Formats: sequence, C-alpha cells, structure tokens
Amino acid sequence: MKWSQLVTRAGLVTRWDGSVDPEITSVVEDSRQAGLGSCFVAVRGTRADGHGFVEAACQAGAAAVVCERPVKAIPGVAVLQLASARGVVGRLAAVLYGLDERLRSGRLNVVGVTGTNGKSTFCYLMQAILRQAGYPTAMLGTVQYDLVSRTIESGWTTPPAATLMGYLAEAAEAGATHAVMEVSSHALDQGRCDGVRFAVGVFSNLTGDHLDYHETMESYLRAKKRLFDGLDANAVAVVNAEDPAGRRIVADCQASVLWYGIASGDDAVGGRSAELDVEARIERIAATGSRFELTSRWAVGRGHSASPVSRWIDSALVGRHNVQNCLAAASAALGLGIGLDTIAAGLDSVRCVPGRLQRVEGTGRACTVLVDYAHTDDALENVLSAVRPLATRRLIVMFGCGGDRDKSKRPRMAAVVAKYADRIVVTSDNPRTEEPEAIIADILPGFDAAAMRRVTVESDRRAAIGQAIAMAEADDVVVLAGKGHETYQEIGRQRVPFDDVVVAGERLKVTGERGG
Repeated sequence: MKWSQLVTRAGLVTRWDGSVDPEITSVVEDSRQAGLGSCFVAVRGTRADGHGFVEAACQAGAAAVVCERPVKAIPGVAVLQLASARGVVGRLAAVLYGLDERLRSGRLNVVGVTGTNGKSTFCYLMQAILRQAGYPTAMLGTVQYDLVSRTIESGWTTPPAATLMGYLAEAAEAGATHAVMEVSSHALDQGRCDGVRFAVGVFSNLTGDHLDYHETMESYLRAKKRLFDGLDANAVAVVNAEDPAGRRIVADCQASVLWYGIASGDDAVGGRSAELDVEARIERIAATGSRFELTSRWAVGRGHSASPVSRWIDSALVGRHNVQNCLAAASAALGLGIGLDTIAAGLDSVRCVPGRLQRVEGTGRACTVLVDYAHTDDALENVLSAVRPLATRRLIVMFGCGGDRDKSKRPRMAAVVAKYADRIVVTSDNPRTEEPEAIIADILPGFDAAAMRRVTVESDRRAAIGQAIAMAEADDVVVLAGKGHETYQEIGRQRVPFDDVVVAGERLKVTGERGG
C-alpha cells in the first residue's frame, strides 16, 4: 500500500503533501524488525526511546518514519512528525492488514475484557459460547493465542500493537468471525489496542496490582477506562455491578451499558435486583462445580427489559468468582445477540481452564492438589474462600510473589493466606532480577505471630512444592498459587522451564509409590 493511502486512511493526515510516497510492506516499532518497505514508528517506551533507532531502521530498509520530534532527513524516506505517536502503530497496522475494513463491516467482531482478575477464564468461557453458536472464534490472552488455524504460546497478555493486528488479521483470514482477547492496563496505557474496534468491552473488577507501573490506583483505573472511552454507539459495555469502580469506568461511555451481578436472597447488589440486566442466583457451590439460575432482562434490541428469561447453569468451575466470570461471558454473549439456550450450553461445556484451580492428577494419594494463577491478594481471596469450604480437613497453601512487580501487595497476600490456610509454605514465584530471599522478607511481615507458627519458608520452588505435598494427608487440599498455566520460571532475565502441574504430578507419583 502506498504511504499516502496508509496515513490518510489511518486518519493521521487528511492529505499527504510529501514528495516521497513509498510502498509500505509492514509497520514496526522495533528497529530490529525493520525491513525493506517498513514503516518505523519511533515510540518512547518505558525502557528506550525509538527516536534513537531511526537511522538503524532506515539502514535496514525502512521506507517511512513516524516520529514525535525532528529526525535527521534520509533521502527517499517519508517522514511524518506528530504531536504524539501513541496508538499510531495499531492504527497503521490495522489499515495495512485490511483489519479496519473487517472490523468496520462487522465481518470480525472483537470482544475485549479488562480487569485485575478473571480475564483468562472469561476468554475461555466466551470462546466456548461463541463456538456453541457456530462462530469460528480466535482467542488471545495470558494462556495462549488461538488463531483458529494454529495455536501458539502467549508472550504477553496483550501483544504489541503490530503483532496484535497481524494475529487478528491472520485469524480473520482463517475464517474467524469473532475474537476474544484480554486487554491489559499496560496495553491500554500504551495504545496497543488503538485500531481495534471492539464490539463488546467487558469490565470484571479492579483491585490492587501493577502499581509498580501505574503508581496509583487512580492511574490504574484511568488506564482501564480507556477501553470503554473508545467504544462507539453501536458497541456494548458489560460491567460488573458489584465493583465500585464500575460506574466510573463507563462514565461518558457512548456504548449501551449492560450490568451484571450475583443476587443475594431477594435482593441483588445494592438491594436493587431489578436494575441488573443479568444476574445469578446461586443454588450451590461445591468441589464439583457450581449450580445457579441465570436470569436476563437484556432485550434483543440492546436495552433493559422488564420481562426476565432464565436458564439453569451447571458449571464445572468452582467458586463464587467463577460464577461472576460466567455472568460476564453470558452478558457479553447477550450483547452480541446470542440466545440463553446457546449461552447455557456453552458455559456448561467448559470443564477446566488451564492453571485456574486445575486439579493435578497423581497416584496413591488421597489429598487434592490444585494449581492456580492467583498472584494478587484479591485473586487469593477469591480462590481460597472458594476452596476453604471444600477442605474437609486442612488447607495447605504454597505461594510467593513476583519480582520487579508491585511490592505493596506482598504483605497483603500473606494476610489473605493466613486467614484461610492451616499450613503455609512461602517460596519463590518469578523472582526476575530480585533475590528470592528479599522478596520473601517483604512477604513475611504480613503474617502475625500466630500465623508465623504455621509458616515454612523454602525459596526453591520445586522443593517447596514437594514440602507442601509431603505435609498433606488424606482429605487435605493443597493449593499451589501464583504461576498457574506458566511453563517457565523467570530467574534473572532468563526463562527456565518449570511447570507447577508437572512438578506436582511428579511429586504425587513419588510420594504415592513410597506411601508417604
């Protein structure tokens, strides 16, 4: 595509008056990825400033440059200087890959979910519903990227802008009519999703996390809000009515707003069940899953209707938080015009989400071992409050905290674990460039003196898993928290192969054979 066409269709200029009008073959923000015909966008990142790599990109073959401040003129290279290059990569890539036309015409409908917890589970549930409805559906998130024709390992919760647009375009070429994706606060703040028209935006919850990046909860909230600020009048915003941040998230939102929540007795959240568009009345939550009545007051024409329609849901997912995740997925599906029968069948079909209260199969042990991705105090609260009633004897919890991340949550996570666990093993998570012992030292003040008597410290995660399982007796429940689906441990700047599920399975087999 000609440069002049690309920048005008992306809305960067109304007309290109430059003397140079090259053919553009790709859009990149990393000079190392530049090639013949690339457009290099000089972005100021958190670690480096792209303006320092313009010459390298052009030497590699870049034919155009977008920048925020003057750069050295290079013969034959088109240069466009903007006040801000935030979000430009996505907008250009969406046009270049033909994604903008697919999104505008509705040939590809994208559902984006943002929130501190529950995003991955939501995506699995949403994909199941859409596939139940007969729609080929891509999924991009923390666990994996399912692009319909192939599935690849996830590198980011939300990929960099050009990569994201390429994946969505690839999925559409493979026949996808829908895509479900996790939208992180980092991605929203950095404009990675600019260029994507979301048919549905979903807000799950907002709790303390990522303050190493956002610094304040207010900044964190504003980043999440960007997803909803970008929705147009034809879109639907799906919001958790139980979260106090919900109303601020959709303030000034142009989209239709659909509220969901869990009813309690005769009243829902705030005592106004009738004001919820979608609600659940829980009959039971057990080790085998949850049963609840799903009621919708959402009219087909996108609006609140007084006439409710209900279906019973039997979900294999455990815990109140997973009922909320089911509600979010059901609400998003209703926003897309999918019927309750299809929604119920889709929700019922999901038996497990990788690394989310995933049971580890072993031999010879009567205890239950669960692996979960919970790595914030709120996520631990959700998981442990769900599991505690299921432990007929003791609950044993192993956890750690990630290095180079929000330090304020470390003692808070300890306090949550102390509230529920009978035995506690504190270990290393992904230490990154921090010393595991230093991270553990930040965790321990969250335990009071009584809780400390139940704590064992083992910085080696493999050994810690072994200790937690060795402690367990018949009918005990062991929760290995923090890494979930991950198949690596980040030590220094390296990713070392490590899988909690595999390590726990090996340990269960060994202890089962030994009878210990």
